[in-house]
Amino acid sequence: MKKINGGVCAAAGSKAAGIHCGIRKNQSKRDLGLIVSDCEASAAAVYTSNLVKGAPLLVTKEHLANGKARAILCNSGNANTCNADGPAVARAMCKLAGDALGIAPEDVAVASTGVIGQPLSLAPIAAGMEPLVEDLGYENSLHAAQAIMTTDTVPKEAAVEFELGGVTCRLGGIAKGSGMIHPNMATTLVFITTDAAISSQMLQKALSTDVQNTFNMVSIDGDTSTNDMVVILANGKAGNAPITAESQDFVTFMKALNTVAIALCRMLAGDGEGATRLLECRVTGAADLACARTVAKTVICSSLVKAAMFGADANWGRVLCAIGYSGADVDVNKVDVAFASGAGRVEVCRAGAGVPFSEETAKQILLEKEVEIQVELNAGGAESTAWGCDLTYDYVKINGDYRT
Repeated sequence: MKKINGGVCAAAGSKAAGIHCGIRKNQSKRDLGLIVSDCEASAAAVYTSNLVKGAPLLVTKEHLANGKARAILCNSGNANTCNADGPAVARAMCKLAGDALGIAPEDVAVASTGVIGQPLSLAPIAAGMEPLVEDLGYENSLHAAQAIMTTDTVPKEAAVEFELGGVTCRLGGIAKGSGMIHPNMATTLVFITTDAAISSQMLQKALSTDVQNTFNMVSIDGDTSTNDMVVILANGKAGNAPITAESQDFVTFMKALNTVAIALCRMLAGDGEGATRLLECRVTGAADLACARTVAKTVICSSLVKAAMFGADANWGRVLCAIGYSGADVDVNKVDVAFASGAGRVEVCRAGAGVPFSEETAKQILLEKEVEIQVELNAGGAESTAWGCDLTYDYVKINGDYRT
């Protein structure tokens, strides 16, 4: 498994584009992105669990029902959610892209991100379709990554190269997400492409399985978005023997998908709205996987833990508090807690009770850009990891006037 550049264009036969069409007022920001496969691709997706769903999700779900797609169109600046004409606008976006690409509208997945409850005008999208298609290129992953950003401060791309049956394959993706991110799949917008040959059924199985340990384990603020989804296209351009059942090749494919997903998760968490540091909670020694996941997610979601990390305060009692109300079946008298980073590691709790430690050393550890909260439950062999960020003054500033 080798990490490579290229993002969503790393896979053979995948090109991307991104332009400013006028949805967003800031003309320096791209607001319309497109990803296209040179040929028909197997397709799979997972969608937000929020009962309020953006119109693009509903349309995409319809279009991917046959497990096939050729393109993904996404705009930023407007979520096209809770609008009476939302589905019609989403379908019209697919038709505009389909007509411009010479493919059926049903072969286009559509996504939108931005403000909820404001009508989305088709005019700028229609006017921008020609320059958008003209921008398509096999090295333009960054353009698409920039086009789907909202309050993100940096674009997010990742890709890997791997082998299936001696054939070199590639898988890469882009993501957006900075706020309204909470583990209830999906947590953000993620678009992934691969040139591996795999059936849509196995692709869906791979994605649905992986998100439980990756994107569902990210939380910025406890809010589950209305528009979030992960879409993956597999066009088979690499020429490997198609994966149609569980096999060693499927295991390898899962590892490739997981590697890219974790990389994107870390980028998402580290770029949380107003964040100054990436938090990773690693839970080990759990009785089972469900317990490990619950504890990790609860700790990473705790506002008090997040605030303590912002202040570089080794207030480990807040970690124990979160574990205690998580609902997981845990013996709190067996729990060990430590904080670690590039500056070192400090144990702060053993068997549910505090141990002597240097507050100054702990502070230096917590001042690093990436901090790991280590929780050992001493009850079994299951483990899980969750990702988040600290809670800062800027988070409130960003969301206090997000719409206005």
